[in-house]
Amino acid sequence: MAGIFSAAAHIPYLKMERKAIGGAWERGSLAGCRSVAGSDEDSLTMAAEAAGACLEAAGREAVRGLYFASTTAPYKEKASAAMLATVLDLDSAMETLDLGNSLRSGLSALKLALDTAADGGKVLVASGEKRLAYPRSDQEQLFGDAGAAVLVGGGDAPVAYLGGYAVSDEITDVWRTQEDTYVQSWEGRFVTGEGYLRVTAQAIKGLLSQMGLKPEDINKAIIPAPDPRSAMGILKKTGLTEAGQAVDSMLEQVGFCGAAHPLVMLAAVLEQAQPGEKILLAAYGDGAQALLFEVKAQPVLPAVSLAQQLENRRAINSYARFLSFNGLVEPQPGEPFRLVPSATVTWRERDSLLRCRGSKCQACGTAAFPIQRICDNCRSVDQFETVRLSGMAGEVFTFSRDNLAGRPDDPVVVQTVVQMENGARFYGLMTDADPTQVELGTPVRLTLRRMHDLGGFHNYFWKCRLVR
Repeated sequence: MAGIFSAAAHIPYLKMERKAIGGAWERGSLAGCRSVAGSDEDSLTMAAEAAGACLEAAGREAVRGLYFASTTAPYKEKASAAMLATVLDLDSAMETLDLGNSLRSGLSALKLALDTAADGGKVLVASGEKRLAYPRSDQEQLFGDAGAAVLVGGGDAPVAYLGGYAVSDEITDVWRTQEDTYVQSWEGRFVTGEGYLRVTAQAIKGLLSQMGLKPEDINKAIIPAPDPRSAMGILKKTGLTEAGQAVDSMLEQVGFCGAAHPLVMLAAVLEQAQPGEKILLAAYGDGAQALLFEVKAQPVLPAVSLAQQLENRRAINSYARFLSFNGLVEPQPGEPFRLVPSATVTWRERDSLLRCRGSKCQACGTAAFPIQRICDNCRSVDQFETVRLSGMAGEVFTFSRDNLAGRPDDPVVVQTVVQMENGARFYGLMTDADPTQVELGTPVRLTLRRMHDLGGFHNYFWKCRLVR
């Protein structure tokens, strides 16, 4: 029987109060705040952050597959899962698969991984979303950015998979064509009544009937909803209204995170899971899907909980910056002296650029980043082994605040040298930090970020961030 070994979520460092968005348009606002991906984040980097935490907690041994799910993947024709597997420094002898086009692609990827892992080995499911809504719309306030990952496998998994039920339904309620920048939707009552409520309830009731269970047999019901009213409506429609069953949808603190949302909520629930609990997990999108799990033992948890991430965020109050970070307005260009990158060089140097590997001299033990053929200590040539730095801790060795190198919407750049735990020194930019609060010796971790779009493709590299 397959099941879940670990799950992790990544909530961006930035958030925005919904009253700031509403105030920019002189209109009312919804309660709470929404998560905002930074200017250097996209669906791939957020998924990578969550996936790295998941592997760090549960181990990377025997991972034989990686599935990436998103409706906002960075490429329309290029496998994000293959790049993610490289970033995570997983074995190349594995299956990678991209799933998209549906808001339930995250849950579909999880179901596929459970079916695959039942035969042995482990499969990592990762999802990230950065959806754009029309300015001034309710969705602009309701949407949120996030990433999540789940590691599944066969054998004695702490969270056992018991069964699933799926419903397919053709409906044009929420969509985005190849030409659309923003998510479109039909009239609200139709979208909610004939779409979300009707079909999600059908999937949940079908699963309960198939498993011979009643609503009161479910301890935790994870049912993502696009808005608070729909969240309450689906609980009443399915009978999952008893105390303790309904799980916080995180709409008020994070927003609706599309395909990643079921996995984000799952990660939050598993942090508090108790043996014996039955967990129902559902998702909607051109149909609906529901899965049932039973907690056998406490799953392996990431080092930084979702609650800790929510506590350690920074608010942005500028609607103009919010638009700029999402690429909806173009400020004055910064960093004018850029060289156009080469796809060939990027491929040749992918061990350092994407896998974040450094070198360790086999003669004297000196560590360096990026990979060095000649040791700068003993001068030995080609006597080294590669070492993955992305999972290591480090601290700020030295830094400078550069007021000229940043983007006009985020002008101050913290140029940083990080002393890694193996002695290597990593030079790069710092992200997710208040530049005025950086100090020598501050603990940091490395994180993959999107640097710029030149040469006709996205360019990713590693930065350092404060430990949250």
